[in-house]
Amino acid sequence: MIIFGCSIVSGQNEPLDKLLSKYNKTDVPYISVEELKMNRLKDSVVILDAREKIEYDVSHLPEAIFVGYSNFSEDQFSQKFKDKSAPIVVYCSIGIRSENIGNKLQKAGYTNVSNLYGGIFAWKNTGFEVFSNGKETNKVHTFSRNWAKYLEKGEKIY
Repeated sequence: MIIFGCSIVSGQNEPLDKLLSKYNKTDVPYISVEELKMNRLKDSVVILDAREKIEYDVSHLPEAIFVGYSNFSEDQFSQKFKDKSAPIVVYCSIGIRSENIGNKLQKAGYTNVSNLYGGIFAWKNTGFEVFSNGKETNKVHTFSRNWAKYLEKGEKIY
């Protein structure tokens, strides 16, 4: 499964669109939260959380694997995930750090990497569940008060 991109454009998301276009080159194709939800049900998608451990511990997507951002290791990842054609979706808060990790994976030879558009914020804003310690939670770490404006649903944790 290769997903080449998606487009989410509305007045509400326009500031996020502008922010992402400012920081991201879109070298890693986007996948929408709806596409990920559908693909997760029918395919074996590897979902990677590219936030810091404190953010992951507050909440994360179902079945997400913590890989971190500042301490991400391509070597450790490659040792654990040998199939370089497996579908991989990387996410963070809104999609900036995840693009950086996605780029590293592509450079390491992974060919089916996508970046979750809007990250965990878009996932939660759509009404999808997030988890902490195996239990559903309403909390989402917002990385900073500045990024918190993009989280419309859920309890904001700083």
